[in-house]
Amino acid sequence: MSKRILIIEDEDSIRDILSYSLSKEGFIIHQAASGSEGLQWMERERPDLVLLDLMLPDISGFDICKRLSVQWKIPVIMITAKSDMLDKVLGMELGADDYITKPFDIREVVARIRAIFRRIDLISETVEKKAFDVVRLGRHIEIRKDEREVLKDGERAGLTNKEYDLLLFLAANQHKVFTRSELLDKVWGFEFAGDTRTVDIHVQRIRKKLDRDDSEMSIIETVFGVGYKLNAPVQS
Repeated sequence: MSKRILIIEDEDSIRDILSYSLSKEGFIIHQAASGSEGLQWMERERPDLVLLDLMLPDISGFDICKRLSVQWKIPVIMITAKSDMLDKVLGMELGADDYITKPFDIREVVARIRAIFRRIDLISETVEKKAFDVVRLGRHIEIRKDEREVLKDGERAGLTNKEYDLLLFLAANQHKVFTRSELLDKVWGFEFAGDTRTVDIHVQRIRKKLDRDDSEMSIIETVFGVGYKLNAPVQS
């Protein structure tokens, strides 16, 4: 089945070239010229990926990215004229999967889109081998694969798309320790400008949302000098 991509971009020329080129690659394309239009479309439909311009006339691309990642858990590639590293870091911390700076080569855009879909498929295949739809971490955490949702004590924990992917990947590899670089490669699927802080930030946010106040142990253990591993028994 063809993947559906929503383009949220206020520049007509950029939106048109993306739509034309990606349609030729076999993707089903939907367009929005503003953030509000894009969010309205999201309320009605659910694409497989969003190409999101950072500098929109009405709503900050950062705000949209955060909402997409938390509410709908849709993969996001941010597209912007800015090349500032702080913007890139902030976008990734808010849940973006990748970042492309204008002007761009359309072949690079296509390659990055396909890389994201391949990575999602690989993570799904790894977890599906366990043959369960609900993953329980200890007594208090549930990962619901069909809903891409995580519950803590029966309540939604509000994990972003990337936080969910990271937790699910660690759950599928329960006893293995991963370096930060390995997690970037396996979960993000690219080298993040040599900066592994984004892994640390996502781990901290998962801990804040899922760790219990009455427990001395964190759901994700830091293996000093190496990286991270899951620190909870996995049940199906």
